[in-house]
Amino acid sequence: MIGFAEVVKRLLVGRALRSEKLHERLLPKRLALPIFASDPLSSVAYATQEILLVFSVAGLAFLHLTSWVATAVIVLLVVVVVSYRQVVRAYPGGGGSYAVASGNLGPTAGLVVAAALLVDYVMTVAVSVAAGVDNIVSAFPGLHEHRVSLAVGLVAVLATVNLRGVRESGRVFAVPTYLFIGAVLVMCATGLFGWVTGNAPVAESAGWQLRPEAGYEQLTGLTLTVLILRAFSSGCTALTGVEAISNGVPAFRRPKARNAATTLAVMGLISATMFAGITALALISQVRIAADPCQFSGTGPDCADLPQRTVIGQLAAAVFGGHDSVGFFVVQAATALVLVLAANTAFNGFPLLASLLARHRYLPEQLHMRGDRLAFSNGIIALAAIAAALLWVFHASVTDLIHLYILGVFTSFTLSQAGMVRHWGRALAVESDAGVRRHQRLARTINAVGALTTGLVLIIVLATKLTEGAYLALAAGVLLWSLMRGIRRHYDVLATELAVTDPIEESVAPARVFTMVVVPRMDAATVRALGYARALRADHVEAVTVAIDREDAQDLLRRWDTSGINVPLKVLDSPYRELTRPITAYVRSLVRKSPRDVIYVVIPEYSVGRWWESLLHNRTTLWLRSRLMLIPGVVIISVPWQLPSSRRLTRRLTRRPLRRAPGAVRRGEPDPRADRG
Repeated sequence: MIGFAEVVKRLLVGRALRSEKLHERLLPKRLALPIFASDPLSSVAYATQEILLVFSVAGLAFLHLTSWVATAVIVLLVVVVVSYRQVVRAYPGGGGSYAVASGNLGPTAGLVVAAALLVDYVMTVAVSVAAGVDNIVSAFPGLHEHRVSLAVGLVAVLATVNLRGVRESGRVFAVPTYLFIGAVLVMCATGLFGWVTGNAPVAESAGWQLRPEAGYEQLTGLTLTVLILRAFSSGCTALTGVEAISNGVPAFRRPKARNAATTLAVMGLISATMFAGITALALISQVRIAADPCQFSGTGPDCADLPQRTVIGQLAAAVFGGHDSVGFFVVQAATALVLVLAANTAFNGFPLLASLLARHRYLPEQLHMRGDRLAFSNGIIALAAIAAALLWVFHASVTDLIHLYILGVFTSFTLSQAGMVRHWGRALAVESDAGVRRHQRLARTINAVGALTTGLVLIIVLATKLTEGAYLALAAGVLLWSLMRGIRRHYDVLATELAVTDPIEESVAPARVFTMVVVPRMDAATVRALGYARALRADHVEAVTVAIDREDAQDLLRRWDTSGINVPLKVLDSPYRELTRPITAYVRSLVRKSPRDVIYVVIPEYSVGRWWESLLHNRTTLWLRSRLMLIPGVVIISVPWQLPSSRRLTRRLTRRPLRRAPGAVRRGEPDPRADRG
């Protein structure tokens, strides 16, 4: 019979897969696109809105500059996509920016990239889900007060789907992603056709007036330049997630590098087309949006009104004929779905990168382990927990979260492209074929342009967003970088400590074996522990108890003497009614007397089958074990006594099917076949 928890897990996650099935989880291009590119594809849904929000602080005077800023973002997108195609071809083993920076600029630069990407993956989940909730609220304003719980619930759903495996998440997310692409392209084509034919769409906010915020009434020279740079850095959110394909090359079908490069090019083309179309429509239909509704005057909304509709929501209503039209709800539904599912890019990128870092001993080794469905489950769960906490702290607000975003993207962009310049320089130094050298020079030029461009954008992002909240992302990256260095230092020290220098000398048997049985009371569990101690054939066997209560200790001595047990019982005094300290002090004294001896400490324990029983038993034993483990030359042996609940649990386990999931041996799960004989 399968337990309730196992049934729930199987329903949510699915049956465990054998490790040999890993090759069957590789992705064709049609599934890889929605898995690895849903973030950059969905970013176009709010990139134009972020540009308009920046310009809106100065009223309506500078909204016409949106087209120039959008053009600069598209040019940057093309440069980054072309540059990353070089990365995919040069590093088909995956790892993306981290592998490039580590291999060409050194481990310190590689860790900077890794920390930046990990922080950015977390922000991808938080911002994508918050933006998706915004679009849900645009269609159903009554849900506004439940936005935080809705966002956290969506993160939990995403984590559950990803725990089922990469291929399953691709199938689930493919339809909404392609639906979003189709809906946006149809909306853009319809709206632009109407504009060409003299029937341009008009947004619901076209007649609203915007008052400039205090200090923005007259902008010239430097202040105007700063405003434009802020709009550009906000629009660069359209580039988030571009690097995910280069990180996930091993997940593609063969030929991996070619398929990944093709998918990257398709993603760039679709993203640029949709971003250009949405921006053009927003300007044609005269969309108005502001971070503070109180900026509107005249016929604009009152400050107490419900939240404004998003830019893409206003465009859908204008193009398809109102908020009750089918086209409006299709666009809103598709946008909300793809924005939420855009977090899937991070749910694939974060665990893969964390696994690689764990393999290089920069993160805990558990992050390198695959779960039942051959996904990196620990990384998925960690990402979901951190992102949910961020959404709760920032009330699922895109405006608040966006300032913490994209800093890590351009850090990794810049360092990876600089690393590629060095990579091609090294290749040119040893290459003699003229044709190959010509190709390598072209690739080096492309990556050099990418490094200079993204480096400039990184400076702009730092200058414009640092005081608005980006310092938090920067601090998180520095903290994570320091933490990873500390973890690596710990693993290196441990490896040095455990290194075998002289196998023969270090494997010499101890001079004598001293066995000590801890006696908490006179019962069957203690008697069984004594039997096990005798079976060890030690040079000396001794029982030890602690006199926490003197009368109880005297009573135990009398019962011990009359029982006929021929093992001496030593009573340790405990004036402060402690158990652990007297035993550890006694064991340390034995070690000091005979450093070459080995001491077996045998401890009787209860084996329980219910979670709450573990709270009632073995707590003192666990603490004692943790103290004894600090003493060199001591071996701790637990002798379990099975309570009835544990025997019932064992019978349930033996009735399960004769199969075990991958990792069962590592997790210590019993083998039902062995139990059945």
